[in-house]
Amino acid sequence: MPVSYLGTQGILNGLSVGDAFFHRLGATITERTYCDSGSCTAYAATIGATAGVDPESIVHSRYIIIWACNMVSTNLHLWPIVAEAQKRGAKVVVIDPVRHKTARRADWYIPIRPGTDGALALAMMNVIISEGLTDEDYVREHTAGYEEMVERAAQYTPEWASQETGIPAEDIRTLAREYATTDPSLIRIGVAIERHAGGGQTVRSIACLPALVGAWRHVGGGLLQLPLWAHPVNWPAFIHPEMATPGTRVVNQYLLGRALTGEGGASGATGNDGVLDPPISALVVYNSNPMVVCPEQEKIARGLAREDLFTVVSDHVLTDTARYADIVLPATTQLEQHDIMFSWGHFYVTLNTPAIEPLGDAIPNTELFRRLAAAMGFDDEYFTLTDEQLLEQSYDWSAPAMEGITLESLRETGWARLNLPSPDEYRPHAEGGFPTPSGKTEFRSSALEAAGNFVVPLFRQLCEEYQPGGVVDPLPHYVAPRETGDSHPLNLLSPKSHAFLNSSAGDQAMQKRVQGEQMVTLHPADAEARDIVDGTYVSVYNDRGRFVALARVSDEVAPGVAVAPMGAWPKNAKDQSTVNAVNPFVFADLGNAPTFSDTRVEIAPV
Repeated sequence: MPVSYLGTQGILNGLSVGDAFFHRLGATITERTYCDSGSCTAYAATIGATAGVDPESIVHSRYIIIWACNMVSTNLHLWPIVAEAQKRGAKVVVIDPVRHKTARRADWYIPIRPGTDGALALAMMNVIISEGLTDEDYVREHTAGYEEMVERAAQYTPEWASQETGIPAEDIRTLAREYATTDPSLIRIGVAIERHAGGGQTVRSIACLPALVGAWRHVGGGLLQLPLWAHPVNWPAFIHPEMATPGTRVVNQYLLGRALTGEGGASGATGNDGVLDPPISALVVYNSNPMVVCPEQEKIARGLAREDLFTVVSDHVLTDTARYADIVLPATTQLEQHDIMFSWGHFYVTLNTPAIEPLGDAIPNTELFRRLAAAMGFDDEYFTLTDEQLLEQSYDWSAPAMEGITLESLRETGWARLNLPSPDEYRPHAEGGFPTPSGKTEFRSSALEAAGNFVVPLFRQLCEEYQPGGVVDPLPHYVAPRETGDSHPLNLLSPKSHAFLNSSAGDQAMQKRVQGEQMVTLHPADAEARDIVDGTYVSVYNDRGRFVALARVSDEVAPGVAVAPMGAWPKNAKDQSTVNAVNPFVFADLGNAPTFSDTRVEIAPV
């Protein structure tokens, strides 16, 4: 089984590199749904595969909601544009359980209970509809299922949402009114929005709001999720699904611990007990460090330690995962390899050219799989393509968005903006034109309705309570957090670290000086109740595991909430474990998204 993700971000050496080789080999197919899978499923089912607002257009926005996104730490190149809009008079609202670096710069910070964002979005709909604040013309011309949405939203009152979210009902009304009556209004959602039981339905609800108030009519109005939707990347040229043997099992990396230990509950299993048969006997890890990023960390370690597991790791440094490897291969860095970069955060394409020749025996991922394919005797043309030829296949160069952009022009300029209207003119859905089956924002999603009984049977036991029979309600609705405080009273969040990129750079001296060791922040009232003193070590635990962290006591988190950033390496931790030792392995409601934010723990002094 291959285990890879986005340690290298480019098209050539990033997410899909190696897929064709492993398909051809007949290996277990790896499913990667760590990041935005649930959000993208919900987003596309509501407004289609659209890039939404041009990030540079946000300078024209006058009401900006930053929802579940610590922009200053994780989307820093967007913050100066938001700050300029704020300087020009825009009101910036941050909705988050944590008063983080971005929240402290907002005009209005709204604390919310983890996992209840969907309740807030639905209550905003309730207010907007009941108080007649909708854009009637836009709703009539460019939405589908509105009458059903009116009926559905009626049950989600601000008073009900206040009980769920902890936000006063009047604040919910004020937020809805200001959002609906200030043009242009903009919502920026972060990846964290999907990471709880109802993450998919939360994104469905939020994606309905701009059409409800006609925000799409204006430059700087609408919703920003992932600008990568605008990039015509030629993914099939790298994945080659036709090389896979029909019926080959699929294992989700989120369940890797269970897949390696044979303890049941793993996707791809042949029996009702969820145990893989045959078991995984060889693991190839690249662009990832599962010992840090996977949940059930203890199972990952136990699985990697199996004497009968042959493990190969390709990386720049000896990661916690590589320490278990039978063979470690040296990989090139971005400074040593060719690549082409689409963007998660803007409308630019960048050509990555080597600054130096590869050091030592290091090779890029493209060359690694060319050599392996040759050694295996694979004679498919794809495995003979050079990096230059792969660059030529990376984009659909004939797509309208690429007009005027070629590899030759990128070699001259290094980067180029996609061929789209200027940020001062960009209104992609002013007249509708959503890439959905109806061409409209779909309050009632035809895609989800057509999918019907779409949940893979192996996952149904995990989803039954939230999607009875595996059928998804085509209208947005509220799904409450799965874990409760009955036995573990604190809701643990594991957001991105300020100084690391996931686990990358987690062992670098400069980054460690900035980030510090694994830490957990809790409210003064929660600390006092547990005799926890700021700066002392505590044990964070639940039925899945435990880790030791340095306690930080601060009112930037609400009572009942604890925050332990992810990305620290176990080898540097006090007890060789970090936050993913306690995180759950169950999926959210859509897209097999992770539920890292749906985690209950207790904390005690060491």
